[in-house]
Amino acid sequence: PAGSMDLAAPLLPMLLLLLMGRPGRGAQGQGAGTWSRFARLPYPQDQLFLHDTFPDGFLWGAGSAAYQTEGGWRQGGKGASVWDAFAHRPGTPPGAAPPGPVSGDVASDSYNNVFRDVEGLRRLGVSHYRFSLSWSRLLPNGTAPANPAGLAHYRRLLLRLREVGIEPVVTLYHWDLPQALQDAFGGWASPVLPQIFHDYAELCFRHFGGQVRYWLTMDNPYVVAWHGYGTGRLPPGVQGGPRLGYLAAHHLLQAHAKVWHLYNDHFRPTQRGKVSIALSSHWIKPQRMTEKNIEECQKSLDFVLGWFAKPIFIDGDYPESMKRNLSSLLPEFSEVEKKYIKGTADFFALSFGATLSFQLLDSHMKFQQLESISLRQLLYWINSEYNNPQIFIVENSWFVSGTTKRDDAKYIYYLKKFIMETLKAIRYDGVNVFGYTVWSLLDGFEWHRGYSIRRGLFYVDFQSHDKKLMPKSSVLFYQKLIEKNGFPPLPENQPIEGIFPCGFAWGVVDNYIQVDTTPAQFLDSSVYVWDVHQTKKLIKVDGVYTSKRRHHCVDFAAIRLQISLLQEMRVTHFHFSLKWSLILPLGNLSLINHTLVHYYQCFASELLRVNITPVVALWQPMIENQELPVSLAKYGAWENTETVQAFVEYARFCFTSLGNHVKFWITMNEPSVKNLTYTAGHNLLKAHAQAWHLYDKEFRRSQKGKISIALQADWVEPACPFSRNDQEVADRILEFDIGWLAEPIFGNGDYPEVMRAWLHRINSVDLYNFHLPYFSEDEKKLIQGSFDFFALSHYTTTLVGSEKEDAVKYDHYLEVQMINDITWLHSPSRAAVVPWGLRKLLMWVKSKYGNIPIYVMANGIDDDQNVVHDKLRVYYIQNYINEALKAYTLDNVNLQGYFVYSFNDKTAPKYGLYSYTANQYEPKPSMKHYREIIDNNGFPGPETLELLCPEEVVSCPECHFFRTRKSLLAFISFIFVAFIVTIFFITYYSKRVERRYK
Repeated sequence: PAGSMDLAAPLLPMLLLLLMGRPGRGAQGQGAGTWSRFARLPYPQDQLFLHDTFPDGFLWGAGSAAYQTEGGWRQGGKGASVWDAFAHRPGTPPGAAPPGPVSGDVASDSYNNVFRDVEGLRRLGVSHYRFSLSWSRLLPNGTAPANPAGLAHYRRLLLRLREVGIEPVVTLYHWDLPQALQDAFGGWASPVLPQIFHDYAELCFRHFGGQVRYWLTMDNPYVVAWHGYGTGRLPPGVQGGPRLGYLAAHHLLQAHAKVWHLYNDHFRPTQRGKVSIALSSHWIKPQRMTEKNIEECQKSLDFVLGWFAKPIFIDGDYPESMKRNLSSLLPEFSEVEKKYIKGTADFFALSFGATLSFQLLDSHMKFQQLESISLRQLLYWINSEYNNPQIFIVENSWFVSGTTKRDDAKYIYYLKKFIMETLKAIRYDGVNVFGYTVWSLLDGFEWHRGYSIRRGLFYVDFQSHDKKLMPKSSVLFYQKLIEKNGFPPLPENQPIEGIFPCGFAWGVVDNYIQVDTTPAQFLDSSVYVWDVHQTKKLIKVDGVYTSKRRHHCVDFAAIRLQISLLQEMRVTHFHFSLKWSLILPLGNLSLINHTLVHYYQCFASELLRVNITPVVALWQPMIENQELPVSLAKYGAWENTETVQAFVEYARFCFTSLGNHVKFWITMNEPSVKNLTYTAGHNLLKAHAQAWHLYDKEFRRSQKGKISIALQADWVEPACPFSRNDQEVADRILEFDIGWLAEPIFGNGDYPEVMRAWLHRINSVDLYNFHLPYFSEDEKKLIQGSFDFFALSHYTTTLVGSEKEDAVKYDHYLEVQMINDITWLHSPSRAAVVPWGLRKLLMWVKSKYGNIPIYVMANGIDDDQNVVHDKLRVYYIQNYINEALKAYTLDNVNLQGYFVYSFNDKTAPKYGLYSYTANQYEPKPSMKHYREIIDNNGFPGPETLELLCPEEVVSCPECHFFRTRKSLLAFISFIFVAFIVTIFFITYYSKRVERRYK
């Protein structure tokens, strides 16, 4: 049943994924099946937000790197690192933000603020803290002797972490090689570095190993080798080309293996820790799903992640694709070295995020495929490619602008996406992820980007002296996520069972119905002769005519077809708009399109004949001339007060001509506030009010209808739910988008105070000149209360923030940043599918304007014109209607109707419940699903009480058939009687002839 669909939705992806199989254990290379597997996942269920929790004991942490945050570059006997030397070169490094600091000399000053940092960790509630040791702080020259001040600093940090119960995850080397080693040996280009690194690691294990269970030998060797020694983009800045880059990587792998064996042989028995290497990767997807493109994607991952992961996790050697393509450029491992390197990791430590993805990945390593940020697919690939290892995500997040302070909404939604994908990888794909580390604890020096971006949970004012940590909104988000161990199901996220009240309006929308006034052939009064001997055709007899019969509405074939489709859908209401510009082409009654008016009369009467209530809008704006008569559009449109009077005159004509058939009027349907000036909106409100009062005084008593205005009302949600600033922005946008036209009608007769206050502020401060007109007291009385119900169109929900992050999506006039929650389901046009936004909107309307009757006059989504993809619309209709039911049942919203947008693809391409191809209408699965909901009047369950509704007065379609076809019936009766008489005479005379012969 329709009501049970969403209850099973969370289980459906899991069941399908189980049927499709999880990654197996096997040889390297099984990751190549990742792309085809994810292309087959059920849509849209697989893309829905997963409300679930992580496994018990899951590790939650935050991280930082020494050079990014410590500062104190000359304090306590610290030696220079390659990053110190690189940042101090003449010129401003790329990404730096003058006049601010351009190096990590001070950065976040963590060296002098150990207690500050640990207090931030304690506040977060994390289980672990990943940080790196500064090699040049412990060994200023890169080799012995050790620096006592450096040893004391890290002992102090480890002691404080132990006091608050936070597990340290320690990186030995995070890109900050001592400059002395670069000067003396050429850094990682030298074969002596692995042994030197071994000696440094031994010092660290000896001094700190008793307090550390998780060690990482180094971070992202790809960046160190390729950009440190190949391209020279990063320290030490050696432009040695590919050959030197591959040689440096060779030495990094040897160094890692030496340290792992050192720990395994000498420290593991007593310290019982684990050692790995932090490997970073991008994700790549094929331009098209071809075997060749998938091979190129596999090669791209081999060249970045597999370069280091395959030797360690598979067989001690480089990927075959690298060996085939690079020939002599790639160094070779001996058989002894392969055995030595193979298996030198106790878990797979993964880094995924902004540093490598989209920034430090060389374009040629994409192999002409498309980079993506799908963490889930990367986790699945690693699981398949490297024999189902335990995975520890040791760095993950995105970034915000360097100017963003406390409300870091963009950062939150990327974090939410990555953590959600990790949860899906665990629950749906069987990937063994046991920990997650957000990057980073606090703002710091962001390598090649300097201070132009921020990645911290805590804000640091780099210009300040004390460098206090100020929690951003992301701190509250991460705190709550850790407390709940994920995203547990909440009652408000669950669908409910129940039904709507008797008389609930179930409708569909077609902005402008298909108008075809071509007469049927039966209206031709000419006489024809059928030439049965020669041409076999009908030949018109000139000058001979029959009497013309009266026109009937059923003569319009287009009406019959549309009515039959609506009957098939079983809606009770049909909403469409009249075309003012065609009914009164000159904008007044001097020229009336009577044919079109007759067509509308017929359409409405035929709807009534089959018990479908027509809901008719007098005017709906369109792109061309705003759908106004040309004479009005040319002379100011709604900015001209004459348009107000013209509209009232037009409304009177429509009430007179159509009022006997139409009992449900909309004066204006979805006037777009984005395209209205304040003067135009002012006149539009007065036109609506005058039309409403005209109907109320002169037509309501005889026609017994109702009338109102229909406003577009998408919900607006604060991007940071914990931010007062963002909440103020959301409230402001709601008033400008909805309250502007709603408050005068449904509220106090005047514009929202928020609008007047804001315009006054920006006019005085920013020298704008936006004038919001004033209503006279008489006009206020005229407009206030000019409604019979609240009609709204709702399609999506928007997130807004106060911090400027993206100039393209920033509205300077209202000082609002549009934000995208990338975990939301989106349509092909990027409209967000957010069912709960409708419920919030309905509650907002009730809270502002009281318990007035509300109709959702349009609600719909676009989709690819493909039957398979219509599943998105099925999901959309199901869940938006269920949220409407929650508003009615749980929130006591006086909801009286719901209309789907739109009727068919011919008039609204990609939005229709019927497809339209080759002059044929075909019902989509979404139409059949909507019909099922209508038949059930909602989502009844086993506990739902049966609703006994009084029988509606149903007109007799059969009776109408006979009434409108009297001439035809008389003719048929005559033929029938003549036939009987003829048979009688034939029988009678046949018998007489028989007697005569006898």
